[in-house]
Amino acid sequence: MLDINQLRNELDEVSLRLKSRGFKFDAALFTDLETQRKVHQVKAQELQEKRNDISKKIGIEKSKGNEATDLMADVTQINESLKEQNDALTFIQKQIHDYLLKVPNLPHKSVPQGLTEDDNVIVRELGEKKLFDFEVKDHVDLGHPLGLDFDMGIKLSGARFAVIRSNLALLHRALGQFMLDTHTREHNYEECYTPYLVNNESLLGTGQLPKFEEDLFNTKKGGSEDNLFLIPTGEVPLTNFVRDVIVDKNELPIRLTALTPCFRSEAGSYGKDTRGMIRQHQFDKVEMVQIAHPESSYEALDEMLGHAESIMQKLALPYRVISLCAGDMGFGATKTFDIEVWVPSQNCYREISSVSNCEDFQARRLKARFRDNDKKNKFLHTLNGSGVAVGRAMVAVMENYQLKNGDIEVPEVLIPYMGGIKVITS
Repeated sequence: MLDINQLRNELDEVSLRLKSRGFKFDAALFTDLETQRKVHQVKAQELQEKRNDISKKIGIEKSKGNEATDLMADVTQINESLKEQNDALTFIQKQIHDYLLKVPNLPHKSVPQGLTEDDNVIVRELGEKKLFDFEVKDHVDLGHPLGLDFDMGIKLSGARFAVIRSNLALLHRALGQFMLDTHTREHNYEECYTPYLVNNESLLGTGQLPKFEEDLFNTKKGGSEDNLFLIPTGEVPLTNFVRDVIVDKNELPIRLTALTPCFRSEAGSYGKDTRGMIRQHQFDKVEMVQIAHPESSYEALDEMLGHAESIMQKLALPYRVISLCAGDMGFGATKTFDIEVWVPSQNCYREISSVSNCEDFQARRLKARFRDNDKKNKFLHTLNGSGVAVGRAMVAVMENYQLKNGDIEVPEVLIPYMGGIKVITS
């Protein structure tokens, strides 16, 4: 959520920055609501002051032994008026709050200008693309004889679900374990196991609600009206660790990681990537989250990007880093880097990781703060990133390590996780 004081003091500037990412801020609505808020707030303050003055007079009259019936009647009338003003003030404040919940974060000044992925900027490109002396297959054709079963996924759950079996399932598990080990042992993240179902408050805090409810899977507890949502990313439970918490400054940065399934309805993406595992309703991902001091959050962003890149480098997969333009960033991000892996069958790069600094945008929603040296409570900065998406990593390994006969060579770094298996065969 944006800083309301910044909106009050720099409305035109904020509106322009939001426009740069394709969002039209309703300045007229905000100004009107703010005007109403001020009117009710001033009237409430005036009534409180008047009530306090009369209360003092009542005390004086009673100390003299005099009746104060008329004065007490005035207090009763003021209380009724004060309640009306406070109720109106609360209603207006809720309207402002509800509107701001749907407003995205401001782009950082270093973010490239533009509204679509065509305006993103390539930062660097690393790794050599393998030259095949045979016609490459995509992961669907490669996976069919190796245990990648989309028909079974449809049978069990419907479109955009998959079943993985045999040594291909072992490869999928090996990738996740390798990523977790790398981030915990080399990058100093604390491994966490979290719920895969979360409440409204958790999704509100990280920005998925209320704007993106249609992208979520909503569940009902048996025989109850209470509902929980399947997590769209491990970012949600991990970031909510600091909801309604005042963190000791000396504990920063907090580094958390988890391997979780992620569930997304993919609303609005019909017709896109319907073949294969690129866009599934359920997929696994290793998530990295950092809770940082505001002065060091951009150092943390670069650090996290390096952590995600190290996975690609260890797997020896060709990739590139993209700085997203303002219009292509996620709702809560102020600056985002994507890592895109080379997919030979598509002859292009595809996103495999996204690393973002949200600054204090989520922290304001979460009421996540820290006690600074001046003894004041200030909002934390939150960062999140994929480290990386397991299913897409498996797709990249299958396609980049495919052999002419359809077998899959196992990347050297994964062989210990595969029980010594060096080639996946049918």
